[in-house]
Amino acid sequence: MSTKKKMFLSAAGAAGSEVLGPESVFSTRLYTGNGGTQSIVNDIDLTEGGLVWTKRRDSSSNGGNTLYDTVRGTGSGGRLRSNDNQQAYSPSDAVTAFNNNGFSLGADASINGNGYEMVSWTFRKAPRFFDIVTYTGNGVAGRTISHNLESLVGMLMIKCISHSSDWSVQHRMILSNKYLALNEDTEQQTDTARFHSTAAGNSTFSVGSGNAVNGSGRTYVAYLFAHNNSGNPGEYGPDGDQDIIKCGSYTTSGSGTHTETLGWEPQFLMRKRYSGGSYGHQRNWEVFDTARGWYSNNDYSLEWNTEDEERSVGNQYNRTATGFTVHETGANVPYIYMAIRKPILTPEDATKVFNVQEYTGNGTDGRVITSGFQTDMAILKRHNDGSRDWHLVDKLRGGKGALQRFVPNDTTETGDPSNKVQEIDIPDGIEVGNDGDVNASPGKYIAYQWKQTGGYFDILRYAGTGSNRTISHNLQVVPEMMWIKAESSGGYDWMVYHNGIPSSTTAMQKLNEAGVGINRAALLNSIAPTATQINLGTDNLTNQNGVDYMAYLFATAPGVSKVGSYTGNGSARNIDCGFGNTARFVLIKNTQRGRAWNLIDTARGYGSGDDKVNYLSAQTQTLDLDYFDTYSSGFRITTSSDHVNANGENYIFYAIA
Repeated sequence: MSTKKKMFLSAAGAAGSEVLGPESVFSTRLYTGNGGTQSIVNDIDLTEGGLVWTKRRDSSSNGGNTLYDTVRGTGSGGRLRSNDNQQAYSPSDAVTAFNNNGFSLGADASINGNGYEMVSWTFRKAPRFFDIVTYTGNGVAGRTISHNLESLVGMLMIKCISHSSDWSVQHRMILSNKYLALNEDTEQQTDTARFHSTAAGNSTFSVGSGNAVNGSGRTYVAYLFAHNNSGNPGEYGPDGDQDIIKCGSYTTSGSGTHTETLGWEPQFLMRKRYSGGSYGHQRNWEVFDTARGWYSNNDYSLEWNTEDEERSVGNQYNRTATGFTVHETGANVPYIYMAIRKPILTPEDATKVFNVQEYTGNGTDGRVITSGFQTDMAILKRHNDGSRDWHLVDKLRGGKGALQRFVPNDTTETGDPSNKVQEIDIPDGIEVGNDGDVNASPGKYIAYQWKQTGGYFDILRYAGTGSNRTISHNLQVVPEMMWIKAESSGGYDWMVYHNGIPSSTTAMQKLNEAGVGINRAALLNSIAPTATQINLGTDNLTNQNGVDYMAYLFATAPGVSKVGSYTGNGSARNIDCGFGNTARFVLIKNTQRGRAWNLIDTARGYGSGDDKVNYLSAQTQTLDLDYFDTYSSGFRITTSSDHVNANGENYIFYAIA
């Protein structure tokens, strides 16, 4: 059977019934230990086989890296640690089950200590991504062992599970007579007895005669990570032609910088200095991921070879739409890395990528506003107070008490005080303080939260150049709406591209104003965005030299979201969004008059003649209007008001199921 057909077999074996993306085979999931039992739901089907790797984040106490896999199971000998050379062992109450949507935990302190802040990285077995092999050593040099990765091996980790012995790591970018020890911060070592001076192949890998990899009668486990490239394509995504994992190397410049092109934006990066330099963090196996905090101004590192708690390492790596940039890590330094792509599949369930919640403030610092997923962007408002701004935070511009806040109804950007939106890097939602804008008792608040994924929503950060240019994105489809905002220069309007605006390649609306927008060719160089790039002109509002910008990209995901437009008819009408239910969120703007951005949602309520309407472009508190009604596949307009339905006038909208 071909690799491609095997990729699309479901658990039941029905060909063509499963489409895989990185979100199907890899997950970084944060959780808080409870000292009892709990199930970690990360939507990874571990009944297909896989590896669960956990680490405590907030302390070095019980801070070891623990590894459990489905091949060795949860019983005796189930646990390994990447930060030591011990043989496998297993408490009876650590990982207790591998499920079709994650895994279950017992009360063991190293994996589920009460109050511990934890992270789990889960790798599902899948061709061209990850495989697990166990074997018994025979002491014969040059032995070959079969695997099912069906592609070039990017990185191979071997551990003797029956005896104490260092981990042996082969990486495709270091010489085959060299190895690295996963449990050490040492540089590469020469040892022909490890991998028999032979690089791993597409179906086998070779081992020498040494006890670390092939001692007679000893037992071993091997973890194999793929490398996707043009010669070894990943075969992921809807068309089975997408790469999702790369294992490469780079050397920083004389100024300590580097730009690495992957062809896509990563959500996970492991890197290690493999030659030269002093011992310590620079030669540790450092891990960065978007769940814990991989921002444009600060990165948070954990180490696979130590028990150390999570630490801030400043601005070492910036994610880009096509890879990552490196700076301030030393001149002429060689590194190996493994990178995994961010989610690319178009969602089918709106509740997994969007949440709307109304809540009453309680004045409690550190309150969590849940979403049901790890949030990438959130917009909040005290909706019963006309003196309060809207707040927008996202996962690219900082976290852990240093969030940068946009104000959609204004042109300003500011760091959030510690008592406003405090964290966005938590397992389920956002964390707020006790400030009156977000959580004062007895204020009434509304929170909207988005998850970033293909075909639905994407976030970009770029530096302006002042010249006509294109910028890559990872939306996977053509953006139908874009919000662009200068983040490092005050006083610049929010610019909104929407394909429903007449002359949309030159005309843009302002999110922060109830106006008719502007029409300038230099905004987007008069070119519509494509499925891979957005176009920018020379206008200061979108591309001034030396100014940093954020771009939020939205698309129609069938049954989940709808970016659309209509011509007003001055009478009641249905807007069919193709949903299976009434829209939970609707944003509408008249593009021909100075009218506000009308925003409704089902959390506050609409449809009974007492619609709760806010203006995203103003501080205005909730208005009780009679504009809308519910509709089984979208929303219904019941008014002739020129805000939403004047006869013959153009309206743009964005709705979520």
